[in-house]
Formats: sequence, C-alpha cells, structure tokens
Amino acid sequence: MNRALTVDDLVIAGIALVAGLLAAFLLRVVMRWLGKHADRTRWSGDDVIVDALRTVVPWAAFLGGAASAGAALPLTRTVQNHVNQVLTVVLIFVVTVTAARVIAGLVRAVTQSRSGVAGSATIFVNITRVLVLAIGFLVVLQTLGISIAPMLTALGVGGLAVALALQDTLANLFAGIHILASKTVQPGDYIRLSSGEEGYVEDINWRQTTVRALSNNLVVIPNGELAKANMTNFMRPEQQLTITVQVGVAYDSDLDHVEQVTCEVVAEVMAEITGAVPDHEPLVRFHTFGDSRIGFTVILGVGEFSDQFRIKHEFVKRLHRRYGEEGIRIPAPTRTVALQQGSIAIPQQRAHEEVGDARAAHLD
Repeated sequence: MNRALTVDDLVIAGIALVAGLLAAFLLRVVMRWLGKHADRTRWSGDDVIVDALRTVVPWAAFLGGAASAGAALPLTRTVQNHVNQVLTVVLIFVVTVTAARVIAGLVRAVTQSRSGVAGSATIFVNITRVLVLAIGFLVVLQTLGISIAPMLTALGVGGLAVALALQDTLANLFAGIHILASKTVQPGDYIRLSSGEEGYVEDINWRQTTVRALSNNLVVIPNGELAKANMTNFMRPEQQLTITVQVGVAYDSDLDHVEQVTCEVVAEVMAEITGAVPDHEPLVRFHTFGDSRIGFTVILGVGEFSDQFRIKHEFVKRLHRRYGEEGIRIPAPTRTVALQQGSIAIPQQRAHEEVGDARAAHLD
C-alpha cells in the first residue's frame, strides 16, 4: 500500500459500493417499467432490447460502484490493475451475453415476421449468437493481454481437420442457409416431398428441418436431404390454391340444370365456410361419359392447404342434399353382363341363376 488503510477509506468505499447497489436496484425498477410499455407496442424488437437491458444496466451500475470503491482504497498499483482488469472482464462478459441475446432476439423477430406465424428459422439465430460470443471472447483475451494471433493461426490449421471430420454437419449447415436464402422453403410453408413426407415446416436449424404433419407428429429431415429432394411447396408462389372434386350424374339429367345447381352450391360454400375464397368463381367442367354416369369436375378455391378437407366435407354434404331436393340422381355404378352358352345368349337374370347352380354343384 502507498499508505495505511483508514476508517475513512472503508466508509468511502462502502458508500460507493452501496451507491452502486442502489443504482442497480433503481435502474432495474426503471427497466421493468419500460418493459410494461414495450409490451403494449406491436413491434417485438423493443421487448427484446428492454429485456436485455434489464441485465446489463444493473450489472454496469454495480460494477461502477465496485470500481469506485476499489479506487477509494489505498491499493498498490499492481492490485489496482488486477481489480480493474477483473471488473473489466466481468463487464465485457455481461455486455457480450446481453449483446448476443439482443441481436439473436432481433434476428428471430425479423425471421418470424418474414416467414410466417408457424415458427422461426433458428439457424440464423444460432449463427448470430455464436459469432457475438466469439467476438466477446476474443475481446476478453485481448483485455487480459493474451495475444490472439497464434490462436487464430492454430484455429486456421485445425479448422481443416475439423471440416473434414464434420463434412455431413457442414453440408447440412450450408444446405440450410441455401434453402433459407433462396426462399424456396420458409417456416410456416406446407411442403410435400417425393418420398412421401409432408406437413408444415416448423423450423430450419443448423442441421435439420422439422416438419409437423397434419397428424401433429414431427418429421425430422436433414437439410442436405431436403435440398436434394423433389418437393412441392403448397404455399408458394401464393397461399391460396384450388382443389377439385369429382362428381357424376345420371344420363337422363339436364346438364344445364346440373351445372346451375352445382355452381350455386359452390358459391354458397365459398361465402359461408371458414377458409374458403369468397371471390372464387364457381367452375364446373363435364369431361366423361362413364359406364353409368356423366362425370364432371368441380373446382373449389381454398385459402390454405389444410382448409381443403373442411371445404370438401361441407361441399359434398350440401351438394348431396341439394341434388336430392332438385331431383338430380347420382347413380350407383352398374354393369350389364351377358353370358352365352354355345351360340345362344342367356338373359342376365337366367345367367345369375345358372351361375348359382354351378357354384352349388361345385360345393357338393
């Protein structure tokens, strides 16, 4: 020590430390008040910033009080340097963790706002967090007087061995980045792979893509496999799509009347059922002279892939009821079979009887 420690030194140091603690408590109360106001805004970024400041601001106030207390004590230059160095490292650590949380939260908010409501692409969040923490670690080493140049050189040499050992992991990482950058698939999209897997994309992280099937099960697909697979994205280029329902009516039906009634049912379903497209133009297209019916296709508009099941359900029920009211028949499949014995044709009813007699004789 340069001089002897006195009671006044301890009092001043205690006051500085208590002042830092009091300031930290008051700032935490202020941050809590700001957090309540941030919850009322529509932008989620201010919630992330205020939540991170709740940590860094009180810690900064406390460390400032501790530094002032250390400066008030008659410490030697070496001890003073060590104390300042420790406080600086702690402050850098707190700021780094807070910055990683803020930046990662902002990236998550941006990805959610651009990808949809179903999920977030954590691959960008994780990469951002790792980069910020790595920068903070290098700053800590530089503050402690440790040269980072040899470490960077060693990392460059060892990075080649790590890359060779983690080929699959790195392939999945860059495949995930490519998928998101190309915007072929985004969280919230409904996709179907050529291998049969289908569902909503929940998340795309550094190694795999998580897909939630309509059965509420999760399907995990490596990013590399997803990038190479033939895939149908039902949400792009737009979310709305059309579906078809096959219908058939009897040959004696008035096709103009059938078309009119069917279009009225389509318009009714489009206007009343949730998930339908109200401005969709009803379309009916006759296409087949079948064995027992004239077949046609009804085209319906749906707002989103999973809505099609509810819309088909309501359309079939209403069309069946309306056909019954209008006297339009939907015939069951029938087929006339003529059997011949020698050169004499056997009527259909007689043929059934002889076939039954032959079966009975065979069983005997």
